[in-house]
Amino acid sequence: MPRVSQQQTDKNRIAIEDASSRLFREKGLNGVSVADLMAAAGLTHGGFYGHFASKDGLAAVACGKAFEQSSSRWSQRFAALPDAAARRRSYVENYLSPANRDRPGNGCAAAALAGDVAREPMDRPVRTAYLDGLKGMVQRVTSIAPEAREADEVRPQALVEMATLIGALVLARATRGNPLSDEILQSVRTHLLADLAPHEGLPS
Repeated sequence: MPRVSQQQTDKNRIAIEDASSRLFREKGLNGVSVADLMAAAGLTHGGFYGHFASKDGLAAVACGKAFEQSSSRWSQRFAALPDAAARRRSYVENYLSPANRDRPGNGCAAAALAGDVAREPMDRPVRTAYLDGLKGMVQRVTSIAPEAREADEVRPQALVEMATLIGALVLARATRGNPLSDEILQSVRTHLLADLAPHEGLPS
């Protein structure tokens, strides 16, 4: 059997990471097997250990990649918007949208993996990957804080708003199919964006 080139090896690893990042968010860390992950990547089960020592190691890599993908998407969107207010509106409306609720595999890793990561032992590498990703999310929410907010209030409020966003999305997914799900999304969007209305000429 001919030896696989380094270029192909690298492509296979990326395929495994991408498939795992999506499937872990869709089905949870314990909801998919190594065989499932490799099949989704279009590869055979036996090739897994040529890339990763364990499923735990892959979970950490996939978690980190999910946060990185989200950060990259938001950086691109923010760059096209004129100011913090526009970025804040875009972030809240898109994060708390039915589309984001209905597509966990492409959405926020913080919401999708919170329950699973909380149940993982403290020494599992996925916990570190999750924590690093969450810190990046705090920075993103901090960067779009209302200009009128006092400096010493920015980070505490960003933490509250991040927890509100994640919690609302988790609850909306848990109640999907019931009108309460849409009501949660709409109510939290309205609450988080209320401070923008006076500045945009919208009804408060």
